[in-house]
Amino acid sequence: MITMMSLMRPVSLLLVLLFLAVPTTAHPIPVTSASRKIGIGGWAPIKDVEDSHVRELGDFAVEEHNRREHGELTFDNVVRGETQVVAGINYRLVLRARDAGGSAADYQAVVWEKVWINFRQLTSFVHIES
Repeated sequence: MITMMSLMRPVSLLLVLLFLAVPTTAHPIPVTSASRKIGIGGWAPIKDVEDSHVRELGDFAVEEHNRREHGELTFDNVVRGETQVVAGINYRLVLRARDAGGSAADYQAVVWEKVWINFRQLTSFVHIES
């Protein structure tokens, strides 16, 4: 015998499948005037390079470079920088560091950071010719 409950199961399943098959019109990433100017995944300037976190990243980049290359650079300051939202944040920093003799030079370092899992990695560190 067919009951009302036995008829509702296929209908409910059909409604769920239809709901999943219908595309939504919502954008997965909001498009703002800032994202139009920069472009999603683009680089945005760091407004305050004296910020303690930005300085910490600059110091980290120099220390990590020294560890990898057996270098003797000393971090001085961040000259300018940009951020890029990825799976975390990339920080592209132009920083000034001094060698063992005290001579200052500029370097470009990219640090990838995921603060929620306490992850930080130096992905590049290159000398910038003046």
